Amino acid sequence: MTQSPAVRTTGPSGPVRLGERAARTLVTELARRNDPKAALLVGATPESAVLAAAVEALLPGDRLTVVPAEGSSAAGLREHVSAQGRWVADRVRVVDTLAEADAAEVVIAAEPQTGTADEARVAVDGLSKYLSDGAVLSVAAPIFRTEGAAAELDRQSVLHGVRTDLVLRNTPPVRVHHLRFTPTSAAVAARLSPAYRPSSVPLTRGMHIDSNGVAAAGITLGLAALAKVTRPKSKLWLLPALAAAPVAAFFRDPERDVPEDPSAVVAAADGQVLSVQRLHDERFGEGEWLRVAVFLSVLDVHVNRSPVAGKVVDYFVADGGFVNAMKPDAEHNVAAYTVLDTEHGTVVVAQRTGLIARRIVQRAPIGALLARGERFGLIRFGSRTDVYLPVDKAEPLVGPGDKVVGGSTVIARWV
Repeated sequence: MTQSPAVRTTGPSGPVRLGERAARTLVTELARRNDPKAALLVGATPESAVLAAAVEALLPGDRLTVVPAEGSSAAGLREHVSAQGRWVADRVRVVDTLAEADAAEVVIAAEPQTGTADEARVAVDGLSKYLSDGAVLSVAAPIFRTEGAAAELDRQSVLHGVRTDLVLRNTPPVRVHHLRFTPTSAAVAARLSPAYRPSSVPLTRGMHIDSNGVAAAGITLGLAALAKVTRPKSKLWLLPALAAAPVAAFFRDPERDVPEDPSAVVAAADGQVLSVQRLHDERFGEGEWLRVAVFLSVLDVHVNRSPVAGKVVDYFVADGGFVNAMKPDAEHNVAAYTVLDTEHGTVVVAQRTGLIARRIVQRAPIGALLARGERFGLIRFGSRTDVYLPVDKAEPLVGPGDKVVGGSTVIARWV
């Protein structure tokens, strides 16, 4: 019998366990696909948070095959699945060994990799054999080591990664890699929901803070503590202490209701429309482009979202200055361009720096699939976001001066 690829789950600080947040991150590719699909979960136990998250993510047309972890019995897993009710039992099949499983669109390693680089390579190679064309393998590794399995998965992610998520709220923290080894069509993106992003820390059900905001607020509080210790009689520590809240608020990341209309093109960011114009830009191809430019003030949400469903096929940064983003000369500011292949042709999102903005964050590597309205990056402080659409396929619905909300406001429609 063929057993599951060997996985070591004990690190130098003891067993590595995946909690609810890490489990939800691991099953993201299963949860975000809205079409009927087959999934494979390898290394599960009845108590596994990953198994619970995978079952919760199932839709009526889905099929989930579960392979027990080493030392766990298939009989015990079947009993656990049966106890969940007929709906779950009809969709979940427990097999004795990996050899009994079929190829799937989503393959998930329920246990984190903590062994050597060779062990991680063997495990990934073994699981990749069960990926159908364009399928994704999701696997986690703790971040407390810079060698061994963690280093090997980092290398695999550079070569084949479509997204890497850092989950700090786990014991210990882990990095979740989503790997694709064969090409996939941009049309698949239209059937996806926005991916769950652990980079946002929830405050309430509808409001999150991006991890950049947590780090920035932590730095200001650290400076306040340092000032208090070094100059205990001074009130100087109040300045960074009082700045922590507004700094964190700048990185707020609210939940948004994305329109379901497949013809809708949504705003890539919150802000005010500066211009809607036709232009030529040979960097993106021949013909005219419809460009919608949006200015983000320091009071706007700076998380950027994909205006359309598509596949990231290129990403490049153009050097330039840091002029006020509302001025025409901002055309020549530093900008990051994310090029998407879509069912309607090429779409480009430009993240432009401004007078204050000096840092662009882009989290969607080449090969990633983005759903419409999905978060893919942010710009720190005042800036501008431009969306380029094929002029003969899109009709603009906004004009200069209009206020837009990223991921929600329809700025154009496909015609």
